[in-house]
Amino acid sequence: MATTHRRLPTGAKREALRVKGQFWTPSWVAEAMVAYPLAAGATAVFDPAVGAGAFFLAARKVGAEIGREVTCAGTELDPQAIGEARQTGVQEGDLAGVSIRDFVQDPPQEIFEAIVANPPYIRHHRLSSATKAFLRRFALGLMGRTIDGRAGLHVYFLLRALQLLRPKGRLAFIMPADTCEGVFSRPLWDWITSHYCLEAVVTFSSEASPFPGVDTNPVILMIRNGELQEQLLWARCTQPGGDALKAWVLSGFAKRAGDGIVVQTRDLSEALRTGLSRAPDTRDEVGPVLADYATVLRGIATGDNEFFHLTTARAAELGIPQVFLTPAIGRTRDVIGDEIDSDTISRLQASGRPTLLFSPDGRPLSAFPESVQTYLRQAEEKGIPKKPLISTRRPWYKMERREPPPILFAYLGRRNARFVRNRAGVVSLTCLLCVYPRENDPVYIEKLWQVLRHPETIANLVRVGKSYGGGAIKVEPRALETLPLPHSIVAEVGLDAPHQPRQVQLGLGL
Repeated sequence: MATTHRRLPTGAKREALRVKGQFWTPSWVAEAMVAYPLAAGATAVFDPAVGAGAFFLAARKVGAEIGREVTCAGTELDPQAIGEARQTGVQEGDLAGVSIRDFVQDPPQEIFEAIVANPPYIRHHRLSSATKAFLRRFALGLMGRTIDGRAGLHVYFLLRALQLLRPKGRLAFIMPADTCEGVFSRPLWDWITSHYCLEAVVTFSSEASPFPGVDTNPVILMIRNGELQEQLLWARCTQPGGDALKAWVLSGFAKRAGDGIVVQTRDLSEALRTGLSRAPDTRDEVGPVLADYATVLRGIATGDNEFFHLTTARAAELGIPQVFLTPAIGRTRDVIGDEIDSDTISRLQASGRPTLLFSPDGRPLSAFPESVQTYLRQAEEKGIPKKPLISTRRPWYKMERREPPPILFAYLGRRNARFVRNRAGVVSLTCLLCVYPRENDPVYIEKLWQVLRHPETIANLVRVGKSYGGGAIKVEPRALETLPLPHSIVAEVGLDAPHQPRQVQLGLGL
């Protein structure tokens, strides 16, 4: 019987959940997850982020189905969530085993045979500096190294849970795919798989997502604290609801998976190289990648686009001299097609969109023309120099410099991730990535663009991007450089490897 999805809140309520990182797990997923430790004989389940108690309810139900008494305990930071758990039917005896505490920073002083969780999905920019400092120390003490600062709190929940997993114990976590795709993912998983056995990974098609309408691509990770192995099971759910996933897991992965679930055995080395959340890479050989032909940089980070990115009318009103203004694109949707030319800029100016980047250099404030001094002093009165990114610059108003890239890349989108030919000589803010071909030759640049805009190349973006809900992907600069370029397309357009690396102006100088 199919299980309906719980309606997710919108607007202010959705934002409140984002702050807490709370998105409740549907029963058909929770039951499959608790089935993993119960299949190995566990009689007690620990949930480090109890929330509304989905895993407590699932553990009781699956325990009853297999004729086993299961007890539950856990931790929870938000007392209000416990009230909701009580309303969903969680037993008072189980709630008595829940302590209100920070699982990562104030963990229980015991180890567990079964840990199951949907940890809070709180991204790094929502964490305080004190929390970030603690997390760095924690990772260093546990792994012998820190994790890239862009890792969210959910990653540290996983690490703490692994630390508290009893020998031969089992863990099932449902996590966003960035756990397996982010810049921090490879060292994270190299460490995990050298200390624990990654037994199975369950992914979901967009139609089967446990969290419809949420911009995240979930992955279930099933890990045991036992003998390492060189292969893992990789499953793909294509239909939501029902008991097929639970039955497969409960059988100890022995039964053939039911309808709506496709299972493959993968070599661990290939899965780590490709990405645990991504389908297996079946290519026989590694071909050319974008880094062979170009380098990639992020766009310019102003720290305050409203202040630094100006319309032509605003720049004229302020009397900013042209020498301090650089043509610039500030958002992806300002680029309708796959080319930017003078007509694009004219259209944006006519519609009142900002197209000029205010780009002061590093001279003393008193050395600027009077109009520029006035504008900068207005910013100081508003406290703009105290903003996080701006406060790191010396002086605060000194803008990053970029050579206009011949090619731009719209790196975040659902069905419109694309390479854009920059014929207008603009720079980009952080909405687009900058692609700098390794040769200046116009013919070379046009050939590279033809390869990059080809549908087969665009299809390869899923191999290097971070995946989100609804088919959205996000590709970071270093990841984009690893984008595979199809042999046949490279040969068809006659794109030869460059003779020497191209020098790109990256400096922040005058």
